[in-house]
Amino acid sequence: MVAEDEPMARKELMYLLQEEEDIALSPYAETGDELIELYNKHKPDIIFLDVEMPGMSGVEAAKIITEQKYRHQPQFIFTTAYDEYAMDAFDIEAIDYLLKPYEEAHFKRAIDRLRKVFQRKEKTAEQQKDALITTEKLLIDDGERMVVLSPDSIYYAVPNKKMLEIHTDEKIIMSKMTLQELENKLANHSFFRTHRSYLVNLNHILEITPWFNGTSNVTLKDKDRTKIPVSRSANKTLVKMFKI
Repeated sequence: MVAEDEPMARKELMYLLQEEEDIALSPYAETGDELIELYNKHKPDIIFLDVEMPGMSGVEAAKIITEQKYRHQPQFIFTTAYDEYAMDAFDIEAIDYLLKPYEEAHFKRAIDRLRKVFQRKEKTAEQQKDALITTEKLLIDDGERMVVLSPDSIYYAVPNKKMLEIHTDEKIIMSKMTLQELENKLANHSFFRTHRSYLVNLNHILEITPWFNGTSNVTLKDKDRTKIPVSRSANKTLVKMFKI
């Protein structure tokens, strides 16, 4: 939306805006009061606003719009024939200001800034949407269905022939994924490769028992008190993972 009381300046600006393929124009305003009325009706994303207009100034109108605390808040670019008015634009966090008569290079600079602002907004919105729909649960393909599994419910995983056994507190789930693929899925959880064939949940370890030649065994808290081997190379690292 353009808010400008000078007909020639308004026509020039609207012409420049019409040349941009990704911009659609709303009805223009000639006064601050008219701008507020049209904004409430059309809710434009961007307002090119003359600092000095008859009656209510552009800055005053912008302050009223921003104080309304709508969920949808427009971006402002101020226009003025005088440099001294430019600072008024930044009192309400305007993206840019344009001096009259308009120079194409300065106009393009302002449009580029606008596009970057909206690109950041879109990216942030996508990230927030992704954050809302993510979950800590895993999807495990057992060959017939997708099993929803909590990482905390896993005690350990071990390959068995061409399948992967995932031992939980309730059952054993068979999957065609590899041990490395499961380890990657659990990268942000407390799992450790005690042996090339075993991935263990550190939170379910009951005790560590030294074995021979620098190796050891861990005993899990499951009902069978399962013992898992710990290789010599993993043994030193495993101990360091616990607070002593």
